[in-house]
Amino acid sequence: MAETLTERTSDHHGLAAHEVLLLLESDPVDGLSEAEAESRLRRYGHNVLPAAKPDGPLVRVLRQLNSPLVLILMVAGVVTAALGEPVDSSVIFGVVLLNTVVGYLQETKAQAALDALRGMVRTEARVVREGRSYRVPSEDVVPGDLVLVEAGDKVPADLRLIRLSELRADESALTGESQPAVKDEVALPVETPVADRRNMLYAGTLLTSGSGAGVVAASGAETELGEIHRLVGAAEPLATPLTRKIARFSRILTVVILALAAVTFAVGVVRGERAVEMFTAAIALAVGAIPEGLPAAVTITLAIGVARMARRRAVVRRLPAVETLGSTTVICTDKTGTLTENQMTVRQLWIPSARYEATGSGYAPEGHIVDRQGRPADVTADEALRWCLLAGAGCNDASVGTKDGRPTIVGDPTEAAMLVVAGKAGLAADVLSALPRMDTLPFSSERQYMATLHADPVARRRVVLVKGAVERVLPLCRAQMGADGTTRPLDPDAALHAADGLAAEGLRVLATAVQFVAEDADLDESALGGTLLFCGLQAMLDPPRPAAADAVAACHAAGIAVKMITGDHAKTATAIAGAIGLLPGRHPGDVLTGADLRELPDADYPDAVDRAAVFARVSPEQKLRLVEALQARGRVVAMTGDGVNDAPALRQADIGIAMGAGGTEVAKEAADMVLTDDDFGTIEGAVEEGRGVFDNLSKFIVWTLPTNMGEGLVILVAIALGSALPILPTQILWINMTTAVLLGLTLAFEPKEPGIMHRPPRDPARPLLTRALVIRILMLSVLMVAATWWLFEWELGGGASLAEARTAAVNLFVGIEVLYLFSCRTLDAPVRRVGLLSNRWVLGGVALQVLAQAALTYLPALNSAFGTAPLGLRTWLFIAALSVAAWTIVALDKRLRHRIV
Repeated sequence: MAETLTERTSDHHGLAAHEVLLLLESDPVDGLSEAEAESRLRRYGHNVLPAAKPDGPLVRVLRQLNSPLVLILMVAGVVTAALGEPVDSSVIFGVVLLNTVVGYLQETKAQAALDALRGMVRTEARVVREGRSYRVPSEDVVPGDLVLVEAGDKVPADLRLIRLSELRADESALTGESQPAVKDEVALPVETPVADRRNMLYAGTLLTSGSGAGVVAASGAETELGEIHRLVGAAEPLATPLTRKIARFSRILTVVILALAAVTFAVGVVRGERAVEMFTAAIALAVGAIPEGLPAAVTITLAIGVARMARRRAVVRRLPAVETLGSTTVICTDKTGTLTENQMTVRQLWIPSARYEATGSGYAPEGHIVDRQGRPADVTADEALRWCLLAGAGCNDASVGTKDGRPTIVGDPTEAAMLVVAGKAGLAADVLSALPRMDTLPFSSERQYMATLHADPVARRRVVLVKGAVERVLPLCRAQMGADGTTRPLDPDAALHAADGLAAEGLRVLATAVQFVAEDADLDESALGGTLLFCGLQAMLDPPRPAAADAVAACHAAGIAVKMITGDHAKTATAIAGAIGLLPGRHPGDVLTGADLRELPDADYPDAVDRAAVFARVSPEQKLRLVEALQARGRVVAMTGDGVNDAPALRQADIGIAMGAGGTEVAKEAADMVLTDDDFGTIEGAVEEGRGVFDNLSKFIVWTLPTNMGEGLVILVAIALGSALPILPTQILWINMTTAVLLGLTLAFEPKEPGIMHRPPRDPARPLLTRALVIRILMLSVLMVAATWWLFEWELGGGASLAEARTAAVNLFVGIEVLYLFSCRTLDAPVRRVGLLSNRWVLGGVALQVLAQAALTYLPALNSAFGTAPLGLRTWLFIAALSVAAWTIVALDKRLRHRIV
């Protein structure tokens, strides 16, 4: 029995109800005994998802320090402290602490996602034990329990249905299916996918109508929800393009710095200098070469990107996700509630004598019914249209209201759509008052239609209203209604042809009919056959969001592929994809179903996935594999979604994007970013911001590295020549820290460059620094070293003291950095392209840096602390001339390379 009870529900849907009860040793009337329920609770545990033991605080802190750049900074902090510079050492360790805290907080994301999954099943359940029905916490439900369910309940565990009445379940959060699933208790083939298992109810889903009873086939980790929990736990968050590039850059930088330090030590020892002094000099070189401001620049630039995205209704939960959007090459998006409004809407009304279109979208009451010429329809002039609408609104158990200014529904979305379209013709408000309901024949999967009996006091008769599947309602009809209300011969072929055409457009089609009977007549199902008047067809769909098509087009223009991944039917998915521009030219392989994916050989899988634009009827496992296949081909994947079934893929993707208003908490916790307006169009703006963030980070790195390399080379040259150091280690730290804060960080506020969304995504394999930028950095480093040595020797040769010569060298370094800052505001175009005043932070930072250098040069306290001395006008003129010369050479290099490109 233990093995049976711990099997997943994939086995139970393939068995007859009595076989399941036998295997689970349960009774269809009395359920389990209290003693047996307690025994099974001890044996199989509570009906909750298992909590993985999180890493302790120490492990999580150490994980943040496992970076070459951070390790270099820590060594630099220790060295500066040993050199007797506690202030500089404190600044460096402050930077390390800031990045450690940010990373530590980000580590809570995965645990929060799993906690949200566990919370989804913490409800109450109505169970039958020893023949008595009562409510227990869902945590106490055990395999074999007999559970009673009805409309509005959240399913506490995976149930095999044994009896039911008109039961439907909203499983969109689990399967992606936009329509409520109609349930029955008939055994199904074992290979039936989750979305088509009509005899099962799944933990965490909602019941929209009907009632029933089911035996618990799986609880806790063994449920379908538990399988998703396992997938979320197994899908490790990937490093983002930024973190990968920064890590690689840091490793290269580590090697370069250590190599320079080793060369410095070796050269000095060979020249006969003391080993201790050369070791100190080598450490000073390493300190100078370390870009202390880089970690802070990364964090601040990303934080500014977060703030900008929040203003565009995108909330970022993980800082590197800001930059990841900028390098995204593929967006995998869910359909229901993401590209569509998740609100069924009647689009077409086919009447035997005419065809009408319903304007407006969703459950909002705005819109009209218009004819083919776009003129408002007169329902009083077309009786068939009027009774088609009345049948949809009267033969209906749904209700439409508002909450927080947004339309809400209670009941089946299809019925809500029929209520709304009747309201657009002015009929929904008074249908039940004018035609009060007397009796109901509810919808069932066997009859596939619903019928209601209404009193018609004005006409002194009763009316039977019917709606349902076309192939079931038409055989019940003896004739069809004309526009004038008279009876006409039924033309079933025309109706079926019209229904097929509407279904081919991805619309769900329902037929409506009416029967006028005597005042004392009853509703008799057996008497309906061949007595109804066919009124017409209502065709509906979950419409695309208004901005979806424009957003998809903008993504395509930016070189980003958009792929729809949904659990819905292929026809519906194809219709929506066509409407929003995902299938501009239909080709074989553009649309793949879950069954198609299962049949694909492993060798062909990545190519087929890369080519396709629409994936329909896919399972959570397949969503995850789709993302992994795209990543294996080198794609940077953004995955959008709102359901429980999206959580594993959201976490596996390079960036997971959840819907904030309509999404589940599981999806939000698993995602890196949440769209507060649930609008796919918001992603376009987020991608634009992400590209801007990467640009600004690149600009900071290109700006800061020449100084760090130049400072290291200056020390290396001094050791090689056996000369006095042109710049002291403390002066190097002054340059690095003041310029990083006052100059470099202003680049984080740089506005996005024109045309940023008209260039293709960055190649994920492209390094952080291109060959052209590396050459520019090396060129400026050499220029800094040459200019500094010339000025240093010129000053000494002119009778200046060693302190004055070093002060001139320090100010020259800063002067070149100031002018180079303006050049770095755009890396491949003239500065005038972005405008001198477009970033006022740069101007403010330059002004503060000038004041800081004046203080370093002329304040006695700083002269004493940093070994500087006041300078004369002649020296300042030399500093200005050399700075302008270096900036001019860089500008010429940029212009020549831009022309070549």
